[in-house]
Amino acid sequence: MISETTFDYIIVGAGSAGCVLANRLTENPLNKVLLIEAGKADHWWNWKIHMPAALAYPMASTSINWAYKSEADPYMNNRRMYCPRGKVLGGSSSINGMAYVRGHAFDYNRWAQIDGCRDWSYSDCLPYFKKAECLDIGGDVYRGTDGPLKVTAGKMENPLYKAWLMAGEEAGYPITNDPNGYQQEGLGRMDMTVDKGRRCSSAKAYLKDAANRKGLFIEKNAFVNRILIEDGTASGVEFEKDGAKVCVYAGKEVILCAGAINTPQLLMLSGIGPGPHLNSIGIPVLNDLPGVGKNLQDHLEIYLQMKCLQPISLYGVHNPLRKLMIGLQWILSATGLGATNHFEAGGFIRSHAGIEHPNIQYHFLPIAMNYDGSKAQNCHGYQVHVGPMRPTSRGLVWLGSRDPRDNPKILFNYMATDTDRLEMREAIRLTREILTQPSFKPLNGEELSPGCHVQKDEEIDAFVRGFGESAYHPSCTCAMGEGEFAVVDNSGLIHGTNKLRVVDASIMPSIVSGNLNAPTIMIAEKIADTIKGNKPLVPIDAQVWQHPNWGLLQR
Repeated sequence: MISETTFDYIIVGAGSAGCVLANRLTENPLNKVLLIEAGKADHWWNWKIHMPAALAYPMASTSINWAYKSEADPYMNNRRMYCPRGKVLGGSSSINGMAYVRGHAFDYNRWAQIDGCRDWSYSDCLPYFKKAECLDIGGDVYRGTDGPLKVTAGKMENPLYKAWLMAGEEAGYPITNDPNGYQQEGLGRMDMTVDKGRRCSSAKAYLKDAANRKGLFIEKNAFVNRILIEDGTASGVEFEKDGAKVCVYAGKEVILCAGAINTPQLLMLSGIGPGPHLNSIGIPVLNDLPGVGKNLQDHLEIYLQMKCLQPISLYGVHNPLRKLMIGLQWILSATGLGATNHFEAGGFIRSHAGIEHPNIQYHFLPIAMNYDGSKAQNCHGYQVHVGPMRPTSRGLVWLGSRDPRDNPKILFNYMATDTDRLEMREAIRLTREILTQPSFKPLNGEELSPGCHVQKDEEIDAFVRGFGESAYHPSCTCAMGEGEFAVVDNSGLIHGTNKLRVVDASIMPSIVSGNLNAPTIMIAEKIADTIKGNKPLVPIDAQVWQHPNWGLLQR
């Protein structure tokens, strides 16, 4: 237990954003920063965290994962949808699939057009993506090489990856050399947050060097109950550890980095949120902010699985003996099949003409099995994860009681709109078209899932309702901007409460077109400069590719 109780900054949550801020704020040796994490340490010997190929284990864990379940989703056969969130140093960056995807430039330009979101255009954000990143194959105007976050480009050595790219080209889609660079649209390699064969979480990237700084104090296994607020100003937090309640105080700011689920939960427990809801469960309203917990957005995805006629998929190593051999190689040298997340190829396409930039994302995997490692098909196979990138459905997070230990209530409302259902149908049909191109002809067996019998709109809709899964990208529940449902300003400061800031995926005003780890780290890097009073990095006006006839053509 820490012996001091007063700090300059208190950061709640050592996840993708919290680790960045802990590092950047303690670059000034005069700052005293307390980083509080509800979970445990990410010990180097925990192979389930650090081996990239073992990503299914932390996804299914309950010791380093909050493992939330949503309320019954009315548009998904009333299923309770799985919502894993990291409960360990590194947060969800220590349990995720390690995909390094930035989203599209137009996502950030869209943010900048929202009232109160100035300075968030792509040209403003690009220097911070570069500042964070160290890409193993070298950088350019779009990619960084000197940052703490190590990124490995997918090598795509398995012939199934090459078949995927060739089939996409045969179907009329471009090949992109770098979906995080000039051209997102098309099929191409994927990048991963892996450093020399080991997961590069935000804890590894940002805390490893900063942990020994005199100004940084890290409190693990500490559960924050509430923010302490006096006369409209955040003064500190109350946390619980080993059965004892402790109050700690911040002279400058309290910064919430607990993520899109736990940040709104903690705000509401502290009296900041929709007044009627807080009154209904007996929490005194200190700041009536109706947008807290609203606007929840996530990506839903579905798997299309194919039987492979040649013994080249990962099914050949999906047995205890081969796994043991892969594990031993990784332990001894951090090389081999254990050193990759196997999401080495993917892509982004537009589902129909008239869409300005890709709204469908692909992850290609050379084995047919669930993301969490369950329900592996008993044959050689491969699969494509596919889903819409900018859903119009909206969910929410709220409290079930005043007890901080009670899990928050979550409802995603996946597929609630006609637009989302249409885009998912288009995504499945377009994927099937790619998978039946000539490059796959010598490989393709039967369609394992959903099966060739699923063709009509209502059949596809039923398949998605029954088997669709979260891509684990919850966001937007403390949205940045101005207006009735905005929660924070363009630097993450809470409207109506002093010295309280939010820095995590919850402040996104709308979800970006891709995975969220890289954008969340970028957000933290950018706001860290604001907190420190630094002049923002010089914007980079880099060109981005757009289909020259996007208004009339789908590809």
